Amino acid sequence: MPAPMSAFERYLTVWVLLCIVAGITLGQLLPGPFQAIGRMEIAKVNLPVGLLIWVMIIPMLLKVDFASLTQVRQHWRGIGVTLFVNWTVKPFSMALLGWIFIRHVFAPYLPADQADSYVAGLILLAAAPCTAMVFVWSRLTGGDPLFTLSQVALNDTIMVFAFAPIVALLLGLSAIVVPWDTLVTSVLLYIVIPVLIAQLWRRALLVRGQAAFDAALATIGPWSIAALLATLVLLFAFQGKAILDQPLVIAMLAVPILIQVFFNSGLAYWLNRRLGESHAAACPSALIGASNFFELAVAAAISLFGFESGAALATVVGVLIEVPVMLLVVKIVNDSKGWYERGISRAMESGRRV
Repeated sequence: MPAPMSAFERYLTVWVLLCIVAGITLGQLLPGPFQAIGRMEIAKVNLPVGLLIWVMIIPMLLKVDFASLTQVRQHWRGIGVTLFVNWTVKPFSMALLGWIFIRHVFAPYLPADQADSYVAGLILLAAAPCTAMVFVWSRLTGGDPLFTLSQVALNDTIMVFAFAPIVALLLGLSAIVVPWDTLVTSVLLYIVIPVLIAQLWRRALLVRGQAAFDAALATIGPWSIAALLATLVLLFAFQGKAILDQPLVIAMLAVPILIQVFFNSGLAYWLNRRLGESHAAACPSALIGASNFFELAVAAAISLFGFESGAALATVVGVLIEVPVMLLVVKIVNDSKGWYERGISRAMESGRRV
């Protein structure tokens, strides 16, 4: 049986909802302190949030073993599907969904001056494949742990080089101007440096033995969620007025995110079946394309557009719906295991791949 989710993981949506209420309330009651926090910037990087983001990301990156990239060849079909969906489908499909829903379907109901920012937030969310929570989703589906680790390590390696160009391209196609220096700074601060710190820390812990490494992960694991929740309080303290004025904004932003979750997970799952990949590899391959590295997306949105931007709000909506939606996807792939494996069996019996 797969290990259960922790209380933090299982009730993440509840904690996020509480942070929304706390942030909006505190922002309305104590605007001065939050405005002072918002002004604590160097080169468009908010220092308190930058620190919180590092506390979020680094414990998650400790789990990533880049040596596992040697396992890629064992499941080249599944890895190929993962890369295809994550880097050639997901960001571009989200840009299209943002254009359809934000600029057209919901345009009459959204503040016109934030339309570009909402689209940018959705693009940032989709351009960052999941790094941490995919281990949880994989565990709950009985996914191959080595395959999961391999695809995360490969995605993180690609993200160092591809995140900024893809975001810049899609924002440019959406007529949203973003300074390249700010985008590159975000990549350095929130991908490159945390990866280096995490890998050095990982090596130092493993020198002391696997037991010491596991104990350290158990100790610092809650730091990530605590830092995420603190960041959300800050975000909603700044977003409070906009949300109170437009209470349906969150629901409208959730629509394209929900569609891309089911579209990308379904596409990856189906492609793995067509190519004859095992169910244990197909599950994490499908789940990583549906989930997002929302910590990076939130950090980049704040750096590029600011606390009070629609981009920051759009990325936070991704956090809000992450757990319940992904648990539904987990249930779907678990319940369809028989259908999946029957297709593989028929293909083997007929001497061809489905």
